Amino acid sequence: MMNIYRPISLVFISLSFSIHAEFVLQKSPEIDGEISVNTANLCDVADNTKRYIELFPQDTFAVHSGEVIEGVSLTRVVKTLDFLCQSPENRSFTREYLLQHFDFYRWLPDKKQAHQLAEQSKNAVKKRLLNNIPEQQIFITKYYTKLLNASEKPTAQFNQALYALPADEQGMSLVEAEKNKQALTRYQLTRQQIINGALLDNNLAQPLIWLTEEALHDVLLQGTGVVEINGKRRYFNVHRNNGIAYDYTRGKREQARYWYFAEVPSILGYGKTLADKISIKPDVTFAGNVKQLGLGKLFLINYQVDGKPVNNMGVLADQGGAFDNNLFQLDFLKGSYYGWKDYYQANKHLPDYANTWLMLKKQ
Repeated sequence: MMNIYRPISLVFISLSFSIHAEFVLQKSPEIDGEISVNTANLCDVADNTKRYIELFPQDTFAVHSGEVIEGVSLTRVVKTLDFLCQSPENRSFTREYLLQHFDFYRWLPDKKQAHQLAEQSKNAVKKRLLNNIPEQQIFITKYYTKLLNASEKPTAQFNQALYALPADEQGMSLVEAEKNKQALTRYQLTRQQIINGALLDNNLAQPLIWLTEEALHDVLLQGTGVVEINGKRRYFNVHRNNGIAYDYTRGKREQARYWYFAEVPSILGYGKTLADKISIKPDVTFAGNVKQLGLGKLFLINYQVDGKPVNNMGVLADQGGAFDNNLFQLDFLKGSYYGWKDYYQANKHLPDYANTWLMLKKQ
C-alpha cells in the first residue's frame, strides 16, 4: 500500500479537535487526479441523511454540528448536503468545480489514541496499521455488506442462526427496553454463549436464517447480510445489541458483543430505531465517529493507485463500535461480497491511509 506525503499549505486553523486531532482549512488542497463518484448515488445518501437530521433533531448523539468541531453550524452541514442534489445527473465534479463551491478542512489524525490502542492490541496486523498512521493522513478501512450462503432451516453446514430480537422484547421501544434491561434476554448473553446454543435451547428468540459460524462472525462485524433464497434477494440488518462494547484490541471471534437482526428492504446505515435508519449505498458512504463528528459530514479522500491520484467522496451516514473515541479512522462502504477473499481481490489496490478533507459548502 502506498502512502502519500505532501506538504500542507496552512491558511489558518479554523476547527480544532481535542488536543490530538484537528481540521485545518486549506486554500488549495492537493486533490489532483480523477474524482471518482456516482453523483446520483451521492445525492441519494446525502438526501436520506439530511432527512434524518431534519426529522430527528432530538437525537443529540448524532444530530449536531460536531461536538469536537468549532465554528461549524448544523445549518451549513445541511446546506452542503442540499447542494449535492442540485442537478446531480448533469454534474461533473472537477477540481476546479470543487474549489469554487467548497471549503476544504484537512483532517489530521489523533495518532496518540491510535498508538494507545496499538499497544493494547494482540493482533499484529492491527498493531502495525495503527502504529503506521501518517502524520497527515487518516486510516481508511473498508467495509461491505455480507453476501450470505444460507438456509431457511438448520443443517450440518448452516448450524448458526441469525436471530431476531428475543421474544421478551418484541414490541418494546428502546426506552422501554432500557428501563427493563435487567430482566431482558438481550442483555444476558455473550456471543459465545449464543453460538453454543443458549437461545436455541430455551427457544428465546426466532431464527431468521441459518448460516455457517464463519459467516455469522462476518455479518456481526459488517452489520448487513444479503442473501438469495428461493430466487429472492433479502436484506438483514443489525437491530439491537447485547450492551457489550466492541473491543478494538480483539479479533472478530473474540468479541463478546452480539447483534440481533431484522429483515429490512435495503442496505441501512445510522438510525436510532430500525424504522428510521438511513438508506445508504456503496462508494458514497462513510462510517465513522458519529458521536463526535456529527452525522452528515461530507468527506473527500485522496490516495494513489498505480502511481495515479484518485479521489472519492462520501457522506458520514453510518457508525460502528470501533469508532468510539476514534478520531483517526473512516470506514468506506464497498459493495457486497461473500467474504475476505473476494472482497480483497476487488479492493486490494486501495491503500490503508489517505489524505482526507471535510468539505463544506462555501458561505
